Amino acid sequence: MENTAFNIEYKPRTGSEAMCEALLDEGVEYLFGYPGGAIMPFYHALADYPLKHILTRHEQAAAHAADGYARATGGVGVCVATSGPGATNLVTGLATAQMDSVPLVAITGQVGRPALGKDSFQETNVMGMTLPFTKHSFLVEDPDELYPTMRRAFEIARSGRPGPVLVDVPKDVQFAATNDNGYRRLREAPPPVESPGLERAAMLLRNAKRPLILAGHGVTLGGAEMELRLLAERTGIPVVTTLLGISAFPDDHPLYLGWPGMHGQASVNRAIDRSDLLFAVGMRFDDRITGAAHKFAKDAKIIHIDVDPSELGKVIKPTVGIAADAKAAMRSILGHLDNSPDEGEGCGRWREELAKTQEPERRRKESARDEYGPIQVMEAIKAAAGPDLRLVTDVGQHQMWAAQFFEFTKANSHITSGGLGTMGFALPAAMGVAFAYPEDPVWVIAGDGGIQMNLQELATIRDFGLNIKVAVLNNGYLGMVRQWQQFFHNRRYSETPITGPDYEQLTAAYGLAGRTVSEGDDVEAAVRWAQEQEGCTILDFHIDPEANVYPMIPSGMSVNEMIEEDGA
Repeated sequence: MENTAFNIEYKPRTGSEAMCEALLDEGVEYLFGYPGGAIMPFYHALADYPLKHILTRHEQAAAHAADGYARATGGVGVCVATSGPGATNLVTGLATAQMDSVPLVAITGQVGRPALGKDSFQETNVMGMTLPFTKHSFLVEDPDELYPTMRRAFEIARSGRPGPVLVDVPKDVQFAATNDNGYRRLREAPPPVESPGLERAAMLLRNAKRPLILAGHGVTLGGAEMELRLLAERTGIPVVTTLLGISAFPDDHPLYLGWPGMHGQASVNRAIDRSDLLFAVGMRFDDRITGAAHKFAKDAKIIHIDVDPSELGKVIKPTVGIAADAKAAMRSILGHLDNSPDEGEGCGRWREELAKTQEPERRRKESARDEYGPIQVMEAIKAAAGPDLRLVTDVGQHQMWAAQFFEFTKANSHITSGGLGTMGFALPAAMGVAFAYPEDPVWVIAGDGGIQMNLQELATIRDFGLNIKVAVLNNGYLGMVRQWQQFFHNRRYSETPITGPDYEQLTAAYGLAGRTVSEGDDVEAAVRWAQEQEGCTILDFHIDPEANVYPMIPSGMSVNEMIEEDGA
């Protein structure tokens, strides 16, 4: 068809082209994926668009890399896979993002519409499979709906409580001509910035004698770090964070106490147990925080602010429950506190009391710095990498050591898998972080179990020259499982000893650098060496096979029961 007024020839675009245009219109820069037959038309069109595709070596790694990119930037991560096994390999990454409220859009190819439902080659019902752990899933069978569906997927992924969205596209739909974009933005009610609950929350904050602020991942997701700091400083209320809330509040701030829960500081667990008011914002009272929920903060009034109304009262019944964005809610509460001259009065004695309970932990940390082991490794990495460090941890003992002994002063500098606890997360997630912030030092801390789950991504890291440093805390065990076997299964270490490669030889095979570090070696020198190398390096730290993480509170135990049992 020709437009004679402008002498421009129009031709219908294909579904694949519509997909690429939707990605560009959403401001996407990077895609992480792996091609295959059912997604091939999209990859054919992709070469004509200024979108940067990162070829990972496994689809699970593509999802984790998109996850890391989304967490680091605050935007939406994008991953791509083909049908069948390509799509099923994304599943763990999508579930990881769902549990931690990370905005992702996953694009999968599907067999052509005539072949649907016939057990065709590489056909899986990926939409049905992913519905339980995505925020939404689409199967697009009308080519004219492809562009608007892609745009809606991004809108759904980042709105309200963020999460992953799947767009499954049959191969013939990718080939088909489409003339209609039909996109209209979804109309969502803005989060409330004023309610009686917010005014009552401010009143409770003013009157509390032993208050605590408990900040979760929602503070980081909502970009509410400044509001959190202002609220803490104006009221003088001490701050604790969840595992995923770490780095939402600077560790070196005098009001920061640490993080609670199964492997959090005992002093923080005690503080929650003794508090008379808990201001919980952007968190969901995970069982690793609450333990026996009916015994959690049993003497405290609870203010719970979360953007997802379904979380209010799901685990802990709040005194005041507010469904709102963390930033908007805290700004409103700050407004109610503006004209109150006595903010923070009465907290001084409470803060002094809490400081005394933390002294034994501080002394233990100081003494541990002189011993070869995980704490010494953390200290060396902090010194070598500097304040701009972004740390990505895997799942296990090392994850807890990093959270306990690392100091995070830069906002959103701690990235880990919390809700699903996905081993193998760190290395590919760090790729996403490194693409987002190529100038910042990125370190991975992993165990010798989890690091082996996605080691193939060293090839991706090498190909793109990513400056990722890896510290493997190698104890020859699946350490966290072994620790539980030690305490609860009479040291019956069934299937927890694990072997691994020689990391120096492995990194050399990938054209990278590696070094083994053992007791008696200079840890600081090894870390400085890694930091100074160009590109990726791996340090293999051989540590005590029976080094343990303390405290350790089983899920059904209360804080008081833990204290009585082991005196932690």
